Amino acid sequence: MSQQYLSITAVTKYLKKKFDADPYLERVFLTGEISNFRLRPNHQYFSLKDDGAKISAVMFKNAFNQLTFKPEEGMKVLAVGRISLYEASGNYQLYVEHMEPDGVGALYQAYEQLKAKLEQEGLFRAPKQQLPRYPKRIAVLTSPSGAVIRDIMTTVRRRYPIAQLVLFPTVVQGEKAADNVVANIARVEEMGSFDTMIIGRGGGSIEDLWPFNEERVARAIFNARTPIISSVGHETDTTIADLVADVRAATPTAAAELAVPVLSEELMRIEERQARLVQAYANQMQRKDERFQRVLSSYIFRQPERLYEAQSLKLDQLQQRLVQQMQTLLYEKDRKANQTMHRLAQVVPSARVREANQQVNYLAQRLEKQIQLIFEQKVSKFEQTVQSLDLLSPLKIMGRGYSYTTKEKVVKSVQELTVGDVLDVHYQDGQTKVEVLEITDVSE
Repeated sequence: MSQQYLSITAVTKYLKKKFDADPYLERVFLTGEISNFRLRPNHQYFSLKDDGAKISAVMFKNAFNQLTFKPEEGMKVLAVGRISLYEASGNYQLYVEHMEPDGVGALYQAYEQLKAKLEQEGLFRAPKQQLPRYPKRIAVLTSPSGAVIRDIMTTVRRRYPIAQLVLFPTVVQGEKAADNVVANIARVEEMGSFDTMIIGRGGGSIEDLWPFNEERVARAIFNARTPIISSVGHETDTTIADLVADVRAATPTAAAELAVPVLSEELMRIEERQARLVQAYANQMQRKDERFQRVLSSYIFRQPERLYEAQSLKLDQLQQRLVQQMQTLLYEKDRKANQTMHRLAQVVPSARVREANQQVNYLAQRLEKQIQLIFEQKVSKFEQTVQSLDLLSPLKIMGRGYSYTTKEKVVKSVQELTVGDVLDVHYQDGQTKVEVLEITDVSE
């Protein structure tokens, strides 16, 4: 079996797809010490290491410019990003999207713990609510004095001015922020007249965004019946609120664009569909009319008798076949009946009865003769048996002068007797009693 050899490029591309498809490498949270750092004009290349290992890292210019601190050699940091393969060198590396000094590690740990808990409960995997395509009323939960509400208002007025925006002034930073967000979500739900809800605020550190990582805020968003768009922080920031919301927007402007369509485009689309509908209706009517005209001009309406011509011919043929088959069947039945009558005429029942009577008479005569013969044989045999029994009869012998003696039983020897015994002597015509006076034994 021949082996198929792959090019270095092919296997490297295969490994890169494996890295990119792995959900565990799509977003990782690492802590380590910065190594080999040298400030560059565009993208930054460095390493993150700990006591046991080191990984190459790259941070693109737009992500690096958003850092609120200056990275230094040996600084311990918390990095968020994805791990992939750089095809040119064949090395895997960390693409850093966000980085913080390790001083906020406790918040990140709490964030990860809550994220894992809600993930296990299925809040992130639960089916999301669909945003209404044409909302009438939109509730906005944000600060009334920030740029967020202005961006949302500007975008909605430009795209879909017929929608009504209702601002619910909300504290989006600080200790009271989480309770205020939960309370305003409850107010919107209680009113029940809103099609969409937007929760937003600008970017900031993890501490500034922390109210949107609170469990009570996440559960309030998840349990809301009104579809919610979350626009918290910058595009690289991901809060728990973003994960449980029905839709996440990178910016407030993007949130407004997701919430409403472009009215002019919708009107144009309606006009296009209306024109297509009218054209489709006209085309269908034209096809129906053409078909109707074809039906009217068909022979069915001009010569309706042609509809059953073929059936009439077929019926006539079937009738002829039926008559022929009936005649053939009758002829065959008549022929079989004549044959049967001829055979019956040859075999006369009276002759057979007469022959059977003769046979019966002959057998009766033979039976009678056999019975007579057997009877005579039985009588002769009986007479012979009686004569033999008579010759053997003890009475016949006693008639010639013989007798026998008994003493409770027949006495066969003098040795059975003693002097003085009383014996019974039996004769042909009676018996007597005698007493033994003397015994003579001739056998001695």
